[in-house]
This record gives sequence, structure tokens and C-alpha cells, in this order.
Amino acid sequence: MIVASGSQIGIDHPLRIEDYGLIGDCTTAALVGRNGSIDWLCWPRFDGAACFSALLGTSNHGCWSIAPSDPAYKSTWSYRGDTMILENVFTAQDGSFALIDFMPTNRFDSSVIRIVEGRSGRPRVRMRLTLRFDYGSAAPWVTRLSEGNGIAAIAGPNLVVLRTPVELKGEELSTIADFSISAGERVPFVLTFGLSHRAPPAAIDPDLSLNETEAFWREWSARCKYDGHRREAVMRSLLTLKALTFAETGGIVAAPTTSLPEQIGGPRNWDYRYCWVRDATLTLIALMGAGYYDEAIAWRDWLQRAVAGSPDDLQIMYGLSGERRLNEWEIPWLPGYRGSLPVRIGNAASDQFQLDVWGEIADAMHLAREAGLAPFVAGRSLQTVVLEHLETVWKEPDDGIWEVRGGRRHFTHSKVMAWVAFDRGIKDAEKFGYEAPIERWRAVRDEIHRTVCARGYNRALQVFTQSFDSSELDASLLLMPAVGFLPIDDPRITRTVAAIERELISDGFVLRYRSESGADGLPAGEGAFLACSFWLADVYQMQGRISEANALLDRLLALRNDLGLLSEEYDTEAGLQVGNFPQAFSHLALVRTALSLHYDEPLRNSIKKA
Repeated sequence: MIVASGSQIGIDHPLRIEDYGLIGDCTTAALVGRNGSIDWLCWPRFDGAACFSALLGTSNHGCWSIAPSDPAYKSTWSYRGDTMILENVFTAQDGSFALIDFMPTNRFDSSVIRIVEGRSGRPRVRMRLTLRFDYGSAAPWVTRLSEGNGIAAIAGPNLVVLRTPVELKGEELSTIADFSISAGERVPFVLTFGLSHRAPPAAIDPDLSLNETEAFWREWSARCKYDGHRREAVMRSLLTLKALTFAETGGIVAAPTTSLPEQIGGPRNWDYRYCWVRDATLTLIALMGAGYYDEAIAWRDWLQRAVAGSPDDLQIMYGLSGERRLNEWEIPWLPGYRGSLPVRIGNAASDQFQLDVWGEIADAMHLAREAGLAPFVAGRSLQTVVLEHLETVWKEPDDGIWEVRGGRRHFTHSKVMAWVAFDRGIKDAEKFGYEAPIERWRAVRDEIHRTVCARGYNRALQVFTQSFDSSELDASLLLMPAVGFLPIDDPRITRTVAAIERELISDGFVLRYRSESGADGLPAGEGAFLACSFWLADVYQMQGRISEANALLDRLLALRNDLGLLSEEYDTEAGLQVGNFPQAFSHLALVRTALSLHYDEPLRNSIKKA
């Protein structure tokens, strides 16, 4: 457990990304700093406008701090067992107290509850609430509740109510409370969101809510079927994924944040508060591998609703309920995480053309059938329509798995996933006996295979490359044996893996590609992409290099913060997590790799045998 000193933590700039923890209610989530400040919270959903935006600016853009009045404190924090309840114990010269943070689940009105619990002495505590709606741009109108136990803050359609037994006062457009607490005493703060045209949300019993929330998470965690020696890491990843799930629809957001940079000070800042089709198969593998079939079914149902319609209109990502319009725009008034601009809302990549999503859908449908899940509604017709469309477009260039903004290419991974779509369609038709143009599909599948092997393979370098007729490497090539395009012992695969080890590894971790190549249309510079390093561990396992796979997995686990959370990337030079946080893709890959090594075979095969 890491000990943090209060004198080392500022309040007017965001902390390191790994110095945040996550709490959530399966509707939205908040990032809580180890200094006791909530610096990011979107209401009423993950993709709502933030009321705390200090993560992308300063405290004046909205935050909620509870910490010792004495700045020379120390703190230690941890989750309460296998739950999403965060406890931070602050120790100052005049005593110590615990700050218990959580969001109650299964409630109509979303709330953040913070309970200050005295542990020793009689420390002085300061609470400072700075609400700024609409991503830090709107200071609310604040009034006292008629009951005398808190305040209501209103700006436009938004209403937030704070209830607490301690005295509150206004100071510089913030709400302040100063109080002392003795051992055994408890002081609650309950912050609840509502709509301004409605009556204020009803009061919540904080202690009852704490007990109910703890029971919810412990019951959920107890369903995990994995009992290997990496259970702590797997369980924390699964809890994180559950917290990133929008319970109403089953969609899982890629991250609860926007615009956390892939390089500090750089422009690679994207909004990840949406659901990616690309995560479909990996999500099913991770959830079913750990025994969470209900969540897998909910995700599958979200997927089939989101992609319903004409194949021409298929997107790579959707909103929490399957929304299609994710228009991208920039916030001019936020200075960005430690000066990293621009701050983006929405994601223009939702309009990109990416061939791999058809393969992901077909693979997810295939895996669901193999695992015995109830079939997709209209699954056969959906698969047939998708493949009919893919027949006409697979030869076109696309924007690729990494959503490049440097122009379309014939990306090798994209073509491989088009091959996967036909391969899974053929296998399903043959095994489950439904009518399909199998011979035509087989001909297309074989043509794709020949084309990839001819143009995606550089004969001079004797490796597969990022795109046709190029010389650049790409970590997505590590997925070729995993999806069955070529066997793991094919010499072309062996040489490609060796080349990636030589040229794309930075301080032991895998880069997506060399950003200096200009393929993505952005300035060079980003961290090692964590999911790619998990893919390399998977390849090591397939090659029988078990000790190397375990060693790489353990190095990856060591990158987690002291709460067990991972971002999208890791800056090997600075030794910092970078990118949106926590990142579902990283945690999904962690679960799959850990479970695969535990079962000593690729997890996909274990699920099919279940």
C-alpha cells in the first residue's frame, strides 16, 4: 500500500493519473484522488456533462475535496475487500480519520456518499465543494434546504443536493465546512443529482446505503469462478468492468473519462465514454471465462440492438443505449490535463469505416453459440446480411483498428478480421445446420486469405506488415494466430512475432506501432499500449513460452496503481500511466491473459468446452 504525503499533493492541478481511484453505481462513475478530491464526475450518465472537471483543469473547474485541515498529512487507501467502496485513511498531527467513498447502486437518483469516520485523536477536517456544471463552465445558484441540513445547487436543467449534519458556508463560489471529529464519530455527506424542474431528490440514509452497497458488490464478486493465484488482480479488473457497465442497457464504456492524453502535453486526447463494437469478443471471453454469463448476455443483447439496421450504417462505436450520433467538438475553456489540448467531447471516429467490426460481430456471435448462450435475435439473417455486404466492401481501404486520422489504407488486421467474419459464418452454418451460401463464402474467405498472404506479407523482410505493400510493423499482427488465420508455428508468424519483439518493445512493453511513421496523421509520441503487451503474453503462451508469458503478465500487473487500476497506455520514459482511465480494454485483456495462463490454454478454447 502506497503512503501519500499531503504536503506533496496540490489542489490546483490534477494528480498523476495513477493517483486516482474509481467509484461507480453502474450508471456513471467518479474519479477520487488519493488527496480526497473528486476531480471528475459526469451526471446523470457516463456520457453526461461533468459537474467536476478539475481533472482537465484546476479546482475552479469543479471538484469536491475532503481532507485534513493540516496540510502535512499522510494517507493510505484501499478498496474495502472485493467491492467498489474506497477507504482513504488520513493521518495528521492532531489525529486520523477514514474517508469512505461510494456510490449506491440500484437507485433512481444517482448519488455520491462520503462518510468521515474518526479513528484517533480529534483531527480538524475541511470539506470544500465546488460545483461547476457543463464541464466547468456554469457556476450554480445555491440555496439552503428548508430542512436546514444542506444545500441545493441549480444551473439550467441540473440540480444537485448536498445533505450533511455539519454547518455549511459559502466562500468564493464554493461551499465549505470545517469541523473536528473524534474516534468513533461519523459525519456523512450525501450528494445527489436530480433535475431542476422536479422536487429535490429524497434524503438517503448513508449508513443503510453503505451496507446495501457493500452487500451488492460482495454478492457480485462471490460469483467469480476463478480461484487462481492472480485472483486479486482478476477480481479487481472484473469489478472495474462491472462499474463501467451501464446497467440499463448492458453496454460497457471504454473508460469513464475523456481527453486524458496518450502523451502528456500532446494532442492524442479522445473521448472514451462510449461502447466499442471491437470489444465484443474480448468482453464475452473475459466475462464468460470468469463465470459472469448474465453480464455476457446483457452485453450481447446491447450489441445486437446497437448494430441492428442496414450494414451500410454499421459503426465502430455507439452510445450507452446504442446512440449513433457522437459528434466531436472541443471545449475551449478547459486547459486540459496538465496542459494537454484539445479537450474533446464526442468521438469523430464513430463515423470511420473499419472492416474489422464485421469480424468482431461474427466472432462474438460464433463464440456465443459455442458457449451455449441463447442465440442472437435474428442471428442467422443478421450474419447473412453482414456477409453479403462484406463481400462487396472487403477490398476497400479503411481507417483500421487504431482509428487513424491520416487517411485510409489496406490495413492487414482489417483484412484478417474480414476473413474471420466469413470463417465464423461458415463454421456456424456447418455446425448448426442452417441454410447459407457456404461455398460462396468459402471462396471469398480463401480469396481474402490469399490476398493477405500476398500483399500483407513483406517477402523482403519476411514479416507481415501494418498495411499492404508496406514495411511498417503493427502490434495488431499478434492477433493473427489468436483468431486462427495462421497456426502459431507458421514460420511467417514466428518471424513476425520476433520482429515485433525487436522493433516495437519499449522498456519491456509493446507499442502499437512506431508513431513516427505518420500513418495515424498525428504528431509522433505515445505510450506503450497495454492491451498489446497482453496480446504478446497470449502469443507466448500459444508458442509454449509459458515462463515468458507469466513474466510479462507479472510486469504488466506491476504497472497497476495501488488500487489495481490500469489506464490505456504506459509512458516507459516517465514511468507514468497515460491515456483514459481506468481503461476497459486493458482490464479485459488482463482477465483473458490471466485466466488463459491459469487454465494453461487459450481461454477461448476453455469456454467452448464449458
